[in-house]
Amino acid sequence: MNEDSAATKVPAVTLTFWIIKILATTLGETGGDTLSMTMNVGYLASTGVFLAALALLVLLQVAARKFHPFLYWATIIASTTAGTTMADFADRSLGIGYAGGSVLLFLCVAATLLLWRWTQGSVSVETVRTAKVEAFYWATITFSQTLGTALGDWTADAGFGYAGGAAFFSAALAVVALLYFRSRLSHTLLFWAAFILTRPLGATVGDFFDKPLKQGGLDVSRPLATAIIAGAIVLCVLIFPQRAGRHPGGSANA
Repeated sequence: MNEDSAATKVPAVTLTFWIIKILATTLGETGGDTLSMTMNVGYLASTGVFLAALALLVLLQVAARKFHPFLYWATIIASTTAGTTMADFADRSLGIGYAGGSVLLFLCVAATLLLWRWTQGSVSVETVRTAKVEAFYWATITFSQTLGTALGDWTADAGFGYAGGAAFFSAALAVVALLYFRSRLSHTLLFWAAFILTRPLGATVGDFFDKPLKQGGLDVSRPLATAIIAGAIVLCVLIFPQRAGRHPGGSANA
């Protein structure tokens, strides 16, 4: 295989990728809340559980020699459930609120991307082939999942409601997609913008499923919603083709 066209260890960014990503972020919300709230484990202890699972899965992902769909998406789900409980812990237990949590987490995402860009020359997902780049990739993803949770909760509580929040972030994603196809803005920048925005979309959709009717939700139990969404993800991975992205050699840029 030509080194310049070698496969990466992450999936190609296709419509299927975004469908599964949104499902995974929704599962992160219902799954995280199931452990921390429904099972009453608490935000801090739940964060410890999910971070431990995330660390193990990232190690397996780094050790893998090629892209494995189920391993990759399990790692994404671990990051999004950890993101849910970390955001809730920061916003509620630490008392910094949704605005403070969102600003702090945005700075974490920005700092990680800047350090990645400075040390590796690109933040494109097409460069995810080495352990060092994978470390930056998963750190950025975890911070972005946590940021997205805080943004979703902030928007819902600011008066949009859960359905309104989902509509807002869906519209924002549509704008990003339009810019991707119709503008000359960096596709790498737009990818990370879309990646972050899918998380609050999933957070608001997850809350819409499990919150009480009087709070604007559908009052579906969190464990049931989690099981349904997990089943949908498994079906998507089995039915739709999952292929690794390609490394374009020196052409990748941020």
